Amino acid sequence: MNKYEIQGLVGEGAFGIVYKAKNKETGEAVAIKKFKEEDDDDVIRKNTLREVKMLRSLKQENIVTLIEAFKKKQRYYLVFEYLEKNLLEILEERPNGLESENVKKYIYQLLLAIEFCHRNNIIHRDIKPENLLINPKNDDLRLCDFGFARTITQKQS
Repeated sequence: MNKYEIQGLVGEGAFGIVYKAKNKETGEAVAIKKFKEEDDDDVIRKNTLREVKMLRSLKQENIVTLIEAFKKKQRYYLVFEYLEKNLLEILEERPNGLESENVKKYIYQLLLAIEFCHRNNIIHRDIKPENLLINPKNDDLRLCDFGFARTITQKQS
């Protein structure tokens, strides 16, 4: 945690708190997910390890990038690339809706992310506007928060 400088709170979910931070060495903005409970909580530990394992296997341009994962003082931390906004925030800024070109681009990118997950036997199970990160500079979308995701097994016929 020493190599990151916390810059503010981004959001809070069922299992953790997300902060915006800066890598002190590179100046790169990152998002740090700090899990609420200590690692003696078996549910939190299993969810965290499952999320890390999935994200390490899901390298695709429309899925948020996990930079690193570590444990400090009995808590787990996940460090991700930082994207400024999520789709819910963008929709709230534009009460009259989005341009059709933006909608098409977001849907297409989301479908690419979902297809990649499914091809790798992972189902996300929590797709909602808050879990769709958007880079407002180029409208790139990233699917995030794999805390409820599960591996699916193929049934043999």
